[in-house]
Amino acid sequence: MAKTRAEPGGTPPRGRIDKREAILDAAFRVFAEQGYDQAGVEAIAAEAGVAKATIYNHFGDKESLLRAIISDLAEGALAEHLAIVERLTDDRDLRAALEDVGYGLLDRYFDEKTVWFRRLLAAEITQFPDLLDIVRGRTADRIMDALANRLARLALAGRLRITDPVVAADQFWALLAGPAEVRSMMGTRRITETELRTVVSQGVDTFLRAFGPPGETA
Repeated sequence: MAKTRAEPGGTPPRGRIDKREAILDAAFRVFAEQGYDQAGVEAIAAEAGVAKATIYNHFGDKESLLRAIISDLAEGALAEHLAIVERLTDDRDLRAALEDVGYGLLDRYFDEKTVWFRRLLAAEITQFPDLLDIVRGRTADRIMDALANRLARLALAGRLRITDPVVAADQFWALLAGPAEVRSMMGTRRITETELRTVVSQGVDTFLRAFGPPGETA
């Protein structure tokens, strides 16, 4: 049977894409469980159900594979988070909109895979400091820019009293992530939906007391 080939300038064959995704998923699980230094390419190949040579053909070496994992997860998270931030519109009840977006962001932050991702990043950041640049450049900074943009629109509509949307976005997230991290014991304890909603409600209340116009803090 003839091999499937991509057309010139087209996308790679589906089988090659599937193998790449299988390798990335498997490598993430192995790295997260064993750590980068202890994880072997043989174990990743077995987990992905591919030959060891296939991993080298796709990624070159283990270090490049780690960077590919971080990049892939960061890009995947970006679309999800931007969709959540886009729900912050000036035609909604302000408190309800802030709580909706806050809970959506916080729920993704404490998703099991995201927690494992943060642990992997924290464990390897000293050895590979450029990983943080990948995450910030492709995900974190862009999400906060989008949030700041939405808050700026609310300010222009007279819904918020802010002079620096970037600072307001940073403080909004800090009011959510800080208390939630404490409750989750830095990601070592599963935080319940009730706890997340409590953190969000309290954070939004504080945010509105600082930045909301009169009548929005009730």
